[in-house]
Amino acid sequence: MDKLWAPWRVTYIAQILKKRKGCVFCAMFRQKTDRKNYVLIRGKHSYAVLNIYPYNNGHMLIVANRHVGEFEKLSREERMDMFDLLLTTKSLLQRVLKPQGYNVGVNLGQVAGAGFPGHLHMHLVPRWKGDVNFMPVTAHAKILSQSLEALYRELSRAYKRRH
Repeated sequence: MDKLWAPWRVTYIAQILKKRKGCVFCAMFRQKTDRKNYVLIRGKHSYAVLNIYPYNNGHMLIVANRHVGEFEKLSREERMDMFDLLLTTKSLLQRVLKPQGYNVGVNLGQVAGAGFPGHLHMHLVPRWKGDVNFMPVTAHAKILSQSLEALYRELSRAYKRRH
């Protein structure tokens, strides 16, 4: 079995855990400065935000409004809102970026890779054939084809046209 190593990510996670005062997702929810924070869509119980440390262009997080770390602690309505927002966000990404596939994932607990283990969120990562290359391995750099600002503007316009 091949293993893909990303040792540079541990530095990022460690820095976030050290610097963080309070929960970044709770702060984002309260601040209501959506453009600054790249919050794209707000649902009744969750919101969709661009990941500022994306694995790929268009990497979105679907975040519960409430500070809970497990699905079992959410109500059925909250879980359904998160899943519905995941589908809405996926549809938007499909219209704008036209990816050929997606990774959808949840890291539950710090040992499972959760950078923010106390606040439940799902990852939605658009994928294209050939989108992984040698740069992350040899140069410790991921090449992203678009800035967060440009992508946020494009997705916001597309979302507003449909809603």
